[in-house]
Amino acid sequence: MDRTQNIKPFKFVPYLKSVLWGGERIAPYKGITTDQHQIGESWEVSGVPGHESVVAEGDDRGMTLPELIRKYRGNLVGDAVYEKFGDTFPLLVKIIDAKRDLSLQVHPDDELARKRHNSFGKTEMWYIIDADEGAPIYAGLAKNITREDYKRMVADNTIMDAVARHDSHPGDLFFLPAGRIHAIGAGNLLAEIQQTSDITYRVYDFGRLDANGKPRELHTELAADAIDYQVYDNYKSSYKHIDEGEVELVKCNYFDVRKINVTCACDIDSSQCESFRIIMCLEGAVEIVDNFSNVTEMHRGETILVPAATSSLRITGNATLLTATV
Repeated sequence: MDRTQNIKPFKFVPYLKSVLWGGERIAPYKGITTDQHQIGESWEVSGVPGHESVVAEGDDRGMTLPELIRKYRGNLVGDAVYEKFGDTFPLLVKIIDAKRDLSLQVHPDDELARKRHNSFGKTEMWYIIDADEGAPIYAGLAKNITREDYKRMVADNTIMDAVARHDSHPGDLFFLPAGRIHAIGAGNLLAEIQQTSDITYRVYDFGRLDANGKPRELHTELAADAIDYQVYDNYKSSYKHIDEGEVELVKCNYFDVRKINVTCACDIDSSQCESFRIIMCLEGAVEIVDNFSNVTEMHRGETILVPAATSSLRITGNATLLTATV
């Protein structure tokens, strides 16, 4: 990695996905105008085939994320990341707005996903940006069930009785390793950071019908092999709440996510970091100046990709940020 190569942070055109459970909060949250309705997801940074992020501005405008990686290689993503993943970007970052409950689902781990789909598994995390009063998050099992119990409860529509329900509040954090059964409940606006994978097994869909009046497919058998049937003490992750500075939220084999509260100015030293850095602005606005004197302005709802070749950032303003590296 050549830390002398001047590569300005990238903004991408968000991929807005209209779905039957989507709401109307994402566009105003991001400060954009669109004719789309029922937007459930904004894919902020994506290397998923068919939905690759496209650079929004600058000299590389119009290039896809895989094309950027081929151009800049380790200087964009980090030498070790490039050696491991090649042109595949390892993270998928979204903003999700659930006006209605999402389906109950589970994702396979790397081993199962590789065997079945020649794909990465899907470990993810949710940070709650906003939540209506009483909005639920479903994550993990509330009681011990067997594989046979699971199939029976899906068949007789009682599976939600076995799923742990959590009241959702802004600032709540949920870590969802592959295998953990989960669903985003109605009333949640959240940031999702996950492995690059679009493999989802739908367990239960509340009896809903699709746009053609038909029930959506369930993946009962596939999910049965993927579910972690162990019951854990706590499914909501805790972290230190601070008014100013940086705090670790999740650090696992797939991503390292931190929260930064800026009320005036802060510095990020990336000289020892061998990875790209994703920055999401959850609230407020900031100006970011890197060690090459490139200036990037961000407001609520925006996401940028900072190249691995960047060694330091100066952030000024008043905002809440999430950062993600691998």
